[in-house]
Amino acid sequence: MLNLDLDAAGEKRLLHLNELEEFRSQAYENAKLYKEKTKEWHDKRIHPRNFEVGQQALLFNSRLKLFPEKLKSRWSGLFWIAQIFPFGAMELEDEKSGRKFKVNGQRIKHYFGGEVDRQQDAMPLHDG
Repeated sequence: MLNLDLDAAGEKRLLHLNELEEFRSQAYENAKLYKEKTKEWHDKRIHPRNFEVGQQALLFNSRLKLFPEKLKSRWSGLFWIAQIFPFGAMELEDEKSGRKFKVNGQRIKHYFGGEVDRQQDAMPLHDG
């Protein structure tokens, strides 16, 4: 029952190690291909956001943890873009106070609507 042939046992062990190495390299290649395809799919769906001075924008508030309401919007304010710096940084001007501050351009999005009413609790939906 016991395999006492050390040479045969050594060869068998080397074959198993080679198989494991081959499986590892195949898994690495598959993961690499999956990652490339996923990146390509994601990059196709990214729309470039080009901002100009004088446009209106909303700011993403990532630190809004005081009110853990699920449906509360994390986009705040109505800001004017005052200046655009290289590498995506922007200077925003608060519409109400006139205060200016710099933010990363990835934290803002275009504003295309009318008035922003933050105090409204319910929004009626009408069948049109």
